[in-house]
Amino acid sequence: MFASDAIYIGIDPTAGARPLTYAALNGSLDLVALGQTDLNDTLAFVAGQRQALVAVSAPPRPNQRLMENAGMRARLNPPPRPGRWGDFRVAEYLLRRRHISCPKTPSKEADCPTWMQRGFQLYHRLEGLGCAAYPARTMLQWVEVYPHACYSVLLGQAPFPKSSFEGRVQRQLVLFEQGMDVRDPMLLFEEITRHHILHGVLPLEALHTAPALDALVAAYTAWRAVNHPQEVVLLGDPQEGQVLLPVVEMQSQV
Repeated sequence: MFASDAIYIGIDPTAGARPLTYAALNGSLDLVALGQTDLNDTLAFVAGQRQALVAVSAPPRPNQRLMENAGMRARLNPPPRPGRWGDFRVAEYLLRRRHISCPKTPSKEADCPTWMQRGFQLYHRLEGLGCAAYPARTMLQWVEVYPHACYSVLLGQAPFPKSSFEGRVQRQLVLFEQGMDVRDPMLLFEEITRHHILHGVLPLEALHTAPALDALVAAYTAWRAVNHPQEVVLLGDPQEGQVLLPVVEMQSQV
């Protein structure tokens, strides 16, 4: 069990060669930390926590090709059609059957994009700190999240593109309505004046960047898993990685 002073950390390694983006929340959904830094400093922040659940926006390892196993396919609901989905992870198949687009994870690490390889390294280093896969009985745990899926299930539909202005407003509004320590993005529209529009300058200082919003929803999903475990679901198989979603279930497409 996590104590009331546990910290919930979201890490987004998807920016490639740029710094990792991380966010940390306490049990009251107050923002403890938010920033960009390198792998070593991110790990130092995690190591400084007495108890934490770390949500990483990347798969923990390459595709283990479990979808090629007949027994695994037979256990899935809905079962995949013969000859299809063999090169997906189980979690990726289940996400796509729920109308949530997601990248495929290759079976060979060398074929994985840079951000996935950075994710593999991050998990390896987290485990070196004593982190174990959620759910566990350790003080430090990690879990895989997919921010696009988190926003999709919280909205009940696919969000706007994450780098667009409307996508950032939409995502921050979702977090604000969940009770997180972020500014209400709708206040931006009260600050936009004729002068701002004519001069092409918008007061966006209070609107978080796309990587920050991904890290924030990852941290929120970790918080929800501990504080409202009946309201989350793990999709996939532990052998290759389970994706945590901040809702119980979504409708499948047969």
